[in-house]
This record gives sequence, C-alpha cells and structure tokens, in this order.
Amino acid sequence: MSSPAPLHPRPGRGALVRGKPVALAAAGLLALTACGGSDAGSGSDGGPVTLRMTIWTGNEEHLKLLNGIAADYRKQNPEVKEIKFDTLPVESYTTALTTQIAGGKAPDLAWIFENSAPDFVASGALAEIEDDEDVLPAAKKLWQHEGKLYAYPFSTSPFGVFANTDMLKEAGQPTPAELIEQGKWTWDEVAKVGGAVRDETGEAGMVIRDFDYKMWDNLATVWDGWGAEPWSEDGGTCAFDEPEMTEAMTYLHDAVFAAEAMPAPGTTADFFAGEAAMTVTQISRASLLDDSFGWDFVPLPEGPAGSYDVVGQAGLGVLGNGDNVEEAVDFLAFMTNEKNSAALGRYFPQARSSQLDADTLAKSNPQLKPAQLEEVVIGGIENGKVKPTHTNQAELFDAVRAALDPLWKPDADVAKTLQDVCSAIQPQLEK
Repeated sequence: MSSPAPLHPRPGRGALVRGKPVALAAAGLLALTACGGSDAGSGSDGGPVTLRMTIWTGNEEHLKLLNGIAADYRKQNPEVKEIKFDTLPVESYTTALTTQIAGGKAPDLAWIFENSAPDFVASGALAEIEDDEDVLPAAKKLWQHEGKLYAYPFSTSPFGVFANTDMLKEAGQPTPAELIEQGKWTWDEVAKVGGAVRDETGEAGMVIRDFDYKMWDNLATVWDGWGAEPWSEDGGTCAFDEPEMTEAMTYLHDAVFAAEAMPAPGTTADFFAGEAAMTVTQISRASLLDDSFGWDFVPLPEGPAGSYDVVGQAGLGVLGNGDNVEEAVDFLAFMTNEKNSAALGRYFPQARSSQLDADTLAKSNPQLKPAQLEEVVIGGIENGKVKPTHTNQAELFDAVRAALDPLWKPDADVAKTLQDVCSAIQPQLEK
C-alpha cells in the first residue's frame, strides 16, 4: 500500500448530536409486535437452537469475522447448533426486514439502520437489552426509549474523505492535507479542485459515495457544513426550504452542473477503482483499498458554518416476539463484549470509551495512521451528528426522494424545488 499523506491539525469541532423526534412509531411497525415469532429453531422444549441475524453486508471479510465470533460462542454454548447471518440487499434492507417480520418469519437478531431506529425502538418490536456503561451516552441516545436500551450501537462510523493523492498530483491540484495546512480545506475548494481534476484527467473530482441521486440522507455529509437540517428538532416542521439548506443545495447543484466537480445523474465513478480523486465515505470502506494508488483519509471539509462531523450509525437488536429471545440476547452480549467489539472495530467503529484511543484503534485498523484515526474516527465518534432520522422512515424517505428529483437537472430552480419538498412531506411530519 502506498503511504498515506500526513495529516495536519484541524480547528476544534463542536460536540453536537442531531436531535431526533421521539414520537409514536408508525402504525405499520407497531402492528409488527403482534405478529408471530421467529421461524428459527426453538429451544423452548430444551432442544437445539438456531439463531438467525439479518445484516446488509455480503463482504467476505465482514462475514469471516462475524462467523468466527459465532463459532466461538457456539463452543461455549453447545445448545446453539447454528448461527446464520442472512444478508439482505442494502438498498431495500429495511423493507425486506419488516416484510419478514410481518410475515411471521422474523429473524432473532437484526441490524437496524439509524434512519429506521425511531420506528423500531419506540414500537415495542425489540427486546430490552442490558445497558453498557462503556458505550458513550451520545451513541446510545438513538437506541433508547423511556430510559431503557433496545439496541446496541453496533457501528458508529464517522464520515471522512478518502483522497487519491496520485490523481490530484497528476491534475496539478493540491492534496487535502496541503489544503488543511493552508487553512483552505473547504467545500468551495473541493469544487474548484474537483472541476480541475475533471478538466485535466476526465475522471470525477468528488463522489458522495452511496448517494447516487437516491440515498439523499447521505447529503447530510455536505449540508451540515451549512448548518442545515431537513426538519426541526422535534420532527414536526420541514426545514428543507430554510436558507441554510437552500444555500447548501445550491452549492451541490453548481458543483454537479457548473463546476462538473461531481458526477452527474446517470454516471458513476468508483473511487476505490481509481475513477475519482476524492470520495466522502466511512472507515469501513478502507478494506477496498489496495496499493494501486497513493491515498489519504481526512476529515470532512469545512462549510460556511465551520467544522463539523457526521456519523452513520447502526444498531443490533433482538426481536422481542421470537422463540429464542433469551439465547439471542445472550449472543448479542457476547458478540459485543470488550474482546469482540475490539475486533469488530476494524470495520464497524465502536463507541466505547475504553477503545477510543489511536493506539487501540490502530491494532484493528492497520491501514490507517494514528493521526488519521485520531482526527477522523475518534473526533467523529465523540462529536458527530447522526444522519437524519424520523418515524415513518420508509414513507418519508420515498417522499423526499421523489420531491428532490427535479433538483437534479441543469436548469432546476433550487429554492422552488425545496419548497415543493416541504409541501410534499409536511403532512407526514405532522403525523
């Protein structure tokens, strides 16, 4: 692997956790609590137990790690004859999971994305699990209801920027580390550099990974730099039409269609295949790097509102109506104990006080330098705001996505489109 460029100090960041609405869960998910139990093998009669856990990843390294932990657990608990990890497509993961639950085929454990956490946690669909004081309080906030913990914050993964330093040099452009040293690591500079990369090499400048004009909530990694929010802290009022969001989305529109610093709709560019100079993504993607080009990993650029951090988060929960709740809760505790959480941290950063130091993280993340871990990972976990969450997530997500579609055209009226977004979703926010 080529040596990553050195990091330089960055101004301090404020510790903020994005507010989430704590309303009643969607009626559809509430109804799931009355559905039949898991279809996994039952140990209620003293027979052998099979546990099934739904996940989104099919990555071989991820599965090897998970299966290794499961094998260790089974050695100590021979009554559990099998632990299956059931990979569901990431783009339809939550829909597939709720369909399984509604059809009486619920898994014993489930990986839950942050954007559907309010529905799952407040609905009563999940079994209560034991709290862990080693986990940062802010990381548990999304997974608590009325003072009780219903899912373990399995992955609290900050977003940062991977940079192809070879491509930037080929295009005659400064690296992020150089811009940080000059105090110029900003989204405005990203647009300039990205446009120049496009002009000089024909490759993409900056890619917001996994956005692809569909996963709009990933744009929080940009709009937070303007201090923008999609809705009010209590979740009841649309904020897409507020000045901060309008300015942020105008920047994105110009970066795509004027500066051509980001891929346009219908085009793709994979940073890890050498097709882009920069990408916004999470530490778990480091496993895709090889020695084909020099790279760096740095914090998100500053926006008009200053420095900020954004984290994507996932929780692990036990479905409360399954046949093997006791065994599933016990396996969850084993899977997330101090030893196993340290191993999981290589791909899924753990928000544990005992593991939030560069030396500890470096043992499970050998590709990253201590300075990179300190600035991007530790700083992000401690200070980051979770991506937008709300009840009725699936319905709301689709409504926002559809209303934003007119924005991704060269002649779009940004302000009007964002006003139309609010008109479309305000009735849902008021539910």
